[in-house]
Amino acid sequence: MTPTKTRASDIRVDLLEIARMIPAGSTVLDVGCGDGSLLDYLIQEKNVDGRGIELSAEGVNRSVAKGLSVIQGNAEEDIAYYPDDCFDYVILSQTLQAMQRPDRMLEQLLRVGKKAVVSFPNFGHWKVRANLGLLGTMPVNKTLDYPWYATPNIHFCTIRDFVNLCGQLDIDVEQSMAINAKGSRMPFISLFLVNLLATQGLYVITRKQPENSRA
Repeated sequence: MTPTKTRASDIRVDLLEIARMIPAGSTVLDVGCGDGSLLDYLIQEKNVDGRGIELSAEGVNRSVAKGLSVIQGNAEEDIAYYPDDCFDYVILSQTLQAMQRPDRMLEQLLRVGKKAVVSFPNFGHWKVRANLGLLGTMPVNKTLDYPWYATPNIHFCTIRDFVNLCGQLDIDVEQSMAINAKGSRMPFISLFLVNLLATQGLYVITRKQPENSRA
């Protein structure tokens, strides 16, 4: 059976924004690639040389059925086996909050890839704050779509938390993007407003270069 081509309408808005950030012809590792929709789209539309790691057997099976090079594994353990700088871009989409040690994962992403693209749900969104503050319950919405007892997410963070962590790890933020509740890109007016109004954060990060190497 011929694999079905993934169209732009088939994938989430944050994945489309990530796809726009990846230059054509790049080498890409998609960590936690799910059913391979983004990877398939990047290969079809941008001619990338793409690989994937996925924990779930269902995701791996669906990816392989599309003809993708995806292996099953625990990303936090298996990424250590990849050599330094073996990809142009490493993608971690909506998975950072499920890592045991998000800080170590970010360092691994930037060891394996020259750049990393990271997206995550923003726990600082005003509705999340209101849900906790007024109702006293954990929120369930489009981006936080599991009840507290069944969620794989163990380290919720806000956009401000992520920016602060990048600073602590000497990571440069090359691009910043925020997505609102309607799934649209919103202007990055200020960190305060984005942290309050965005439901998702999306960043391109790189290793900080020594001052004397910056022309």
